[in-house]
Amino acid sequence: MARARVGIITNQVVRDDYRAHSGGVMCVQAVAEVSDCLPLLIPADPRYVGVEELLDSFDGFLLTGGRPNVHPEEYGEDATEAHGTFDRARDSVTLPLVRACVERGQPFLGICRGFQEVAVAMGSTLHPEIRDLPGRMNHRMPPDGTIEEKFALRHKVTFAEGGVFHKLMGAPEVMTNTLHGQGVSCAGKRFHIDGTAPDGTPEAAYVDGARGFSLSVQWHPEYNAAQDPVSRPLFAAFGDAARSWAEGRASAPMLKSA
Repeated sequence: MARARVGIITNQVVRDDYRAHSGGVMCVQAVAEVSDCLPLLIPADPRYVGVEELLDSFDGFLLTGGRPNVHPEEYGEDATEAHGTFDRARDSVTLPLVRACVERGQPFLGICRGFQEVAVAMGSTLHPEIRDLPGRMNHRMPPDGTIEEKFALRHKVTFAEGGVFHKLMGAPEVMTNTLHGQGVSCAGKRFHIDGTAPDGTPEAAYVDGARGFSLSVQWHPEYNAAQDPVSRPLFAAFGDAARSWAEGRASAPMLKSA
């Protein structure tokens, strides 16, 4: 049987005036080797892809991290210099895609910016620079060092007792990396925060009432996913959800032509 198909959301990058849709090897590797699904890159631009055709073409979606942030107009605020750069094309694809997946029960996994996309899609607001808030730590990626140093484990995430993440991880708290500047400010009613950093920053969440897999994390579990005891169960569970969706699609009755 063919592997379940996971669409990996890409980011637009420009190098020497050459525009490209880029997807990280870490994400591809995690989907292929840990989720055991077929990884396929999606150009996140509504000029080239439509939400309905994406829903019909894939069994699950990986909402990746990325440097551009969700535009604050998407949650009713004005853009400032602190909000950084934006990718309105990606916003136009991922936000309605998340809402559609929630309603259909189609699985998705949000990572970093993807976590924030799910938050905004579910009515949350974001703070542009959480390290400026009283009592908050600096969650940003270290500016220097090796890739191992940048993705090193840096703080604990504590899960709600008996919650979704607690059950999935088999532990009430875990160690994670941290490479983000923004964070959830006010959570929407359906964006259920299930794990937080020591400074109170939301780090793990799911969509309340969603019929399918809807987990998102603020850290980057794609790094060392096959060996990391936190990343592996997350990607494995996501793969199981994508396979379940694929099996349901395969068993659905074919429409007969008139």
